[in-house]
Amino acid sequence: MSTNNNRLTTSWGAPVGDNQNSMTAGSRGPTLIQDVHLLEKLAHFNRERVPERVVHAKGTGAHGYFEVTNDLSKYTKAKFLSKVGKKTPMFIRFSTVAGELGSADTVRDPRGFAVKFYTEDGNYDLVGNNTPIFFIRDAIKFPDFIHTQKRHPQTHLKNPNAVWDFWSLSPESLHQVTYLMGDRGIPATLRHMNGYGSHTFKWVNEDGDAVWVKYHFKTEQGVKNMTNEVASKLAGENPDYHTEDLFNAIENGDFPAWTLYVQIMPFEDANTYRFDPFDVTKVWSHKDYPLIEVGRMVLDRNPENYFAEVEQATFSPGTLVPGIEVSPDKMLQGRIFAYADAHRYRVGANHNALPINRPHSEVKNYQRDGQMRFDGNGGKSVYYEPNSFGGPTESAENKQSAFPLTGVAESVAYDHNDHYTQAGDLYRLMSVDERTRLVETIVGAMKPVESDEIKLRQIGHFYKADPEYGTRIAAGLGLSIPQEVK
Repeated sequence: MSTNNNRLTTSWGAPVGDNQNSMTAGSRGPTLIQDVHLLEKLAHFNRERVPERVVHAKGTGAHGYFEVTNDLSKYTKAKFLSKVGKKTPMFIRFSTVAGELGSADTVRDPRGFAVKFYTEDGNYDLVGNNTPIFFIRDAIKFPDFIHTQKRHPQTHLKNPNAVWDFWSLSPESLHQVTYLMGDRGIPATLRHMNGYGSHTFKWVNEDGDAVWVKYHFKTEQGVKNMTNEVASKLAGENPDYHTEDLFNAIENGDFPAWTLYVQIMPFEDANTYRFDPFDVTKVWSHKDYPLIEVGRMVLDRNPENYFAEVEQATFSPGTLVPGIEVSPDKMLQGRIFAYADAHRYRVGANHNALPINRPHSEVKNYQRDGQMRFDGNGGKSVYYEPNSFGGPTESAENKQSAFPLTGVAESVAYDHNDHYTQAGDLYRLMSVDERTRLVETIVGAMKPVESDEIKLRQIGHFYKADPEYGTRIAAGLGLSIPQEVK
């Protein structure tokens, strides 16, 4: 009888007798179908990779904690923000947006900045980027935008014609294009970049009073960026540079940290502010709504297993807790559905039961069954509601706050179409050297575009943001400013 306490088993726990040789009919075979260990091993191997994310495929993550440093309970009843000194465990996933799972870390691309807080009222996901704005403001355009960032269906190559054609026909993208093509388009490391909730959210306090908020994670390591030349070199020499840097920093005890701030807008100001506060292509002036400190996020533990913790981590801006609600931001409204639906497709209907996604608070509901249900599945407890058997019931105090609506149900564009003021302000905020690098980067990105019509259309947008901006890019491309733009 074997005394091996570390024996290899099948997935159903049976000991494996031979893991080096498949079962065959004689020494030369053929292989027998009755070798169930072989079949299981091959079948599981074929299924080791879940589909990669359509966006944010390449990423890395870490565990840590969030500690409140300022009492803002007068604005929100969210329990994890209820008192100074309170700590909440969290997990973060950093990512690039457009590249595939094997793409380089140092490409010019926004970085995903997705934080999962394991609060006593359930999980709260703050799913943002390292940019305070985005390219589009209506979710109906998102599939088309992402298609332009992916590969051409015939050549399977990246397609600058599609990228700039879409941007030139979507002038609301100009602010984000200016940000992305500037110095902050390639962070030196993940530790040296800021993070933003990007969208506007609603905070509600115990009395039901509401305010609008925007989130800003400011890196305590300082903002540092990477030049095009260094980024290109690293993309070839070490395509996992950012992943490696974050892992090594935490492993060596150099724990990266960010201070979380919010901008708070009185509820009524949304109707009178000079920019639509729910337009994700716009920012709020810090002079109008100053940053208010909330707390610190510290990353102090690396994942033990990349697949289980980083690849299977799922985030959705619709994963909310009492005291935090969504705004009418059209892009946010679309993401509330799209993200959770992507997880149900990619990881499964029970993705929230996986250890990395499972709330630290107790879960009580009537959801049952579904692919990969690996817990007790509710046992014999009551499985419908309302019921007479003491099943969980709703708590009225946690209903979302009311929000008045008016208007006709139809496909409506935004009322505000000033796509140029904030993009121009961003350009003018840059130093002379920063502007030069911005222009060089844009010119280099636009040169491969085959159509002068697309180039001239985009140049017109740059010119409207700032005449110097457009003129310098036109000169770099050997073109003139269109007369109708001047």
